[in-house]
Amino acid sequence: MRMKKILHFFKNASKWVSIITPLFFLAVFLFAMGFQNVYSKTFDIQPYSRAKETIRSPVTIENEAETERKIRETVQSVSDRYTTVDDLTEEKVENINEIFEVIDSVEEESKTDKKDWNNEDKIEEIQDILSNDITDEVDNVTFRQLLQIDKQEREEGKDLFVNAVETTLEDGVRTENIQSAKEEVESTIKYSSLSGDMQEVLQELVDFAVIENSFFDVEETMDKRNEAAGSVNPVVIQSGDIVVREGQIITKEMYDDLKLVGLLNNEKNVLPAVGLLLFVLLLCSVIGYELNRLYKRGQLDSKKAAAIVMISMLTILIMKIISVFTDQLNHLYLIVPAATGALLIRLLIFERLSIILAVQYALFASVLFNAQIPGSLNIEAMIYFLFFQMTGVVLLKKMTSRKELFGATLGMMVVNILVIFMFNVLSVEKLNIKDLLLQMGYGASAAILSIILTIGILPFFETGLGILSSNKLLTLANPNQRLLRKILIEAPGTYHHSVMVANLSEAACESIGADGLLARVGAYYHDIGKTVKPHYFIENQVSIQNPHDFIKPKKSAEIIIDHVTDGVKMLRKDRLPKEIVDICMQHHGTSLVQYFYHLAKEEDPEVKEADFRYPGPKPQTKENGVISICDSVEAAVRSLKEPSPEKIETIVQSIINQKLMDGQLDDTPLTLKEIHHVRDIVCESLKGIFHSRIEYPEKEAT
Repeated sequence: MRMKKILHFFKNASKWVSIITPLFFLAVFLFAMGFQNVYSKTFDIQPYSRAKETIRSPVTIENEAETERKIRETVQSVSDRYTTVDDLTEEKVENINEIFEVIDSVEEESKTDKKDWNNEDKIEEIQDILSNDITDEVDNVTFRQLLQIDKQEREEGKDLFVNAVETTLEDGVRTENIQSAKEEVESTIKYSSLSGDMQEVLQELVDFAVIENSFFDVEETMDKRNEAAGSVNPVVIQSGDIVVREGQIITKEMYDDLKLVGLLNNEKNVLPAVGLLLFVLLLCSVIGYELNRLYKRGQLDSKKAAAIVMISMLTILIMKIISVFTDQLNHLYLIVPAATGALLIRLLIFERLSIILAVQYALFASVLFNAQIPGSLNIEAMIYFLFFQMTGVVLLKKMTSRKELFGATLGMMVVNILVIFMFNVLSVEKLNIKDLLLQMGYGASAAILSIILTIGILPFFETGLGILSSNKLLTLANPNQRLLRKILIEAPGTYHHSVMVANLSEAACESIGADGLLARVGAYYHDIGKTVKPHYFIENQVSIQNPHDFIKPKKSAEIIIDHVTDGVKMLRKDRLPKEIVDICMQHHGTSLVQYFYHLAKEEDPEVKEADFRYPGPKPQTKENGVISICDSVEAAVRSLKEPSPEKIETIVQSIINQKLMDGQLDDTPLTLKEIHHVRDIVCESLKGIFHSRIEYPEKEAT
């Protein structure tokens, strides 16, 4: 029980070293890099002093007092609304027409009637016919004067007067402007071509005809004022707006604005720091989740964790340095080689992690490139970096050839240019071809710089931290490597065997999602120890007698077993990666050298089995387990004189069963389903290698 607690303690300690500690340093670094971008500098200034520098608002906030003042001024500027009563206009026009029509009618009647009519009779008749509304306001003198005017002139005067009155009333006559309305009608009469008598009569009718017909409308006035108040936009101080320019006298209004946006020394500046801390914690929690996932799967160690932190710090540091020289006009963020970090993670560790980190880098870039305007985020920079990095991760799988490097570079250049073009055409500003071409040049340069930095930095992580990347594996797979040439020259049979095992292992690993390239390269080196005494291994015994026939079985077993320990020493001496050394050390596990054990037991029944077992340890990874299977299977199938599909399947299954029964695969994460899948792939591959050939008839001698 105590031992379990000790092991649990060390396991947790290892987890702290691999995950928690690196994340802590990364979080502190991110907070330090972003603090200046969210921190609002405060000023100790007084009203009516002169500003020593240009001060910008760190936040977007509404100036409520100024908004209320604008609303008040706007409402006061709305004039009162009046409603014109058209019925009054029509009534007055009808009254005027009625007066003239009645006078004309009485005139006609007086001419046709046999009775003698004098003016008094006519006036009396007119009063009887006209309505009381007219006779109460128009006196008899006016009627008498109209009777004395010629009918034709009276008709002309009526038309002029009706038009003038109607036009005036239609414009609306209010209490305060009724006098000016009357004067307008009188002016029209005065400057007409009518006779003096006619003008005089019409002047007398002005007071009767021009009346108030436009009245104050309370509801409409209030509606207009409310509409005007609603149309007033709030007075907002935008983040980045200049509050005070350098050299200006700070007025009371400016001082109030500085106080409003929190730039005075009595204002606290803690909340932005809290916000940045939460943002950093969210980013690191996502990274931590992925690191923990890799740790549980045994795919993360302290070296890889250190590489992740160092690459992340390097990427953020490059962004921070360039952000110092970036503003809203020069768009220098476009030249940042942002894809370098994601590409290094992709090549050194895993693609999934590189995608996750690419997203985190892009998110944090929105803070770094906010032109040090607290409260704002540069969404354009975030989108640009996101597409930039994702393109690089997708296109650059391995740095195996110039063609692949060129393709990845070209792809990132194209995507960068398209994103930059998208930003420009989406902008409401006029498209500037010169600026567009300059920005596209930045984007293309960023893609080239990313590849150059990736190629230049990658060896430092591979060598300095001992991280085995795909690029490093491809280098080790080169047949011109010293140890591979040693196998080829000194143990050609072993070399051929290693190549066969490599082919089988790579196909099997890729079928179950393991690292096929690691399995292939590891298989190349797994029997390097056989070069110490190559002729003691059957694949290298060509035209010579087997030397094991002349020595004791125990000695033979020691020579066979020593090829593992000798190989480990040789690999470590040449400083090959730990993963390759582990493959050599574990490919036989603790299995029994059965042939010589049984020979020794025939001579001495008391012989110890432990003396004939490999030192181990047993295979610890999927790749090592697969190589262990393929190594035994290849040797066994090659020993068959007439291999058939049935024999191949039988011997493969037999070897796998034997390893399972002996517990050689117990320490690997291989599942039974994966082992069965490996068996099927190995069988298919071996059947293709050892397929039956057509026996051609010998040519008859002539």
